[in-house]
Amino acid sequence: MAKIKDTFGYSAKEYKKFTLWGWLMLLSFGLTYLFFYNGRQNINLVMTQMAEQLGSTTAALGVVSSALFWCYAFGQLINGRLGAFFGYKRFMAFGILASAIINVIISFQSSIPVIAVLWGLNGFFQSMVWSNGLGVLNKWWPKKKRGFATGLTTAFSGLAQVVTYLTILLCLGWNESWGWRAAFRYPMVPMVVMLIAFFFFFKEKPEDIGLEPFSEESDGKDDALEKEIAKRDFLYPYKVLFSEPKVIIFCLISAIAGIGRYGLITWIPTYFMEELGLSIKDGIFSSILLPLGQACAMFVFPLITDKLLKGKREPMLIIASLITVCGMIIFPFIKSQPVASAMLFVLGVFAMVTGVIWAIAGDIGGRAFSSTVVGVFDWAVYMGAAVQAMIFGFVKEKFGWSSIFIIIAILYIILLALTLIAGKMKTKRV
Repeated sequence: MAKIKDTFGYSAKEYKKFTLWGWLMLLSFGLTYLFFYNGRQNINLVMTQMAEQLGSTTAALGVVSSALFWCYAFGQLINGRLGAFFGYKRFMAFGILASAIINVIISFQSSIPVIAVLWGLNGFFQSMVWSNGLGVLNKWWPKKKRGFATGLTTAFSGLAQVVTYLTILLCLGWNESWGWRAAFRYPMVPMVVMLIAFFFFFKEKPEDIGLEPFSEESDGKDDALEKEIAKRDFLYPYKVLFSEPKVIIFCLISAIAGIGRYGLITWIPTYFMEELGLSIKDGIFSSILLPLGQACAMFVFPLITDKLLKGKREPMLIIASLITVCGMIIFPFIKSQPVASAMLFVLGVFAMVTGVIWAIAGDIGGRAFSSTVVGVFDWAVYMGAAVQAMIFGFVKEKFGWSSIFIIIAILYIILLALTLIAGKMKTKRV
């Protein structure tokens, strides 16, 4: 038992190799994802410019933006399972390359309906990567270290938002004659470069480097589930997961987290431009503390749940919910750009609870179900993101900017209540 606990069933030499490759897989996936948002969140930063040049409104383009979220959500629902079925690495590589191609095609369009269709297709390709990447990492990082691994990985996704902000700022300066179209061209270059490195270095499981799977105390349960999956049909994991009330509760929590995260990411740059009168570049620059805060939360929150809370994830969700509610109530009253930017960092930290949710997904699913659980939770996150993208633009036009922040505050009160319920629940079959 001591051997399993300390080195997860490996000899000292094997464990050193396992640890090294575990880090390589984490960094390989993280660095690839660092540039992946260039093909997803670029539209949020040029929405005002697109509306002006295409003769539309930001509310209408919010609906266009939602096309990605809808397709991403339903793509996540199936792609976590498809990646496990067809092979994580090839599936992820195809998604990255296809997304880059679609972005470049969009840059040549002038029709809003055509852009909406292509942007939805892009969402499906983007959904091929996240759940499968975490599914692989769960084969390299045991439960006692999983909060750290998922936290660092999601920190990369948070930093990816910062990279996108900075990349778009550079692109708009490099070729001003391209206007918003530059945001769909230049940022694809680093995406493809990182894809090449990813394809050569990424290994799906310890067996690919000559090691056996790691051992831990939950192995009996994981092994039984993997054998059961092999005997059952393709939909069996979904039947198991959606029969668990705790999974349903965390789907609702994930949806609210999606509304909070993407409600802010989507609309804050536009808020700075419309409410505080900043230019598009100044609006983007002022908004950058939001994704920085989100990146911090993605790394720190899961680490806290591992080290200080001994694997208990719910208390972190409770603390984050309470502070987010207070921040959302205060934010509309702030009219100073520096103070608003500083408050964005606080909101970015505490509204960003998905890092904890991915750790919970790994805890619930183990190695057998992890990519499917992540896919299900991410489906819920992006269902929330899709809803906010569709309605917040119209809510803002009818009731003003304050209405968006009030809605998010109310939802985080609901998230708090759901977390208290989930903390008392157990899963029966996973």
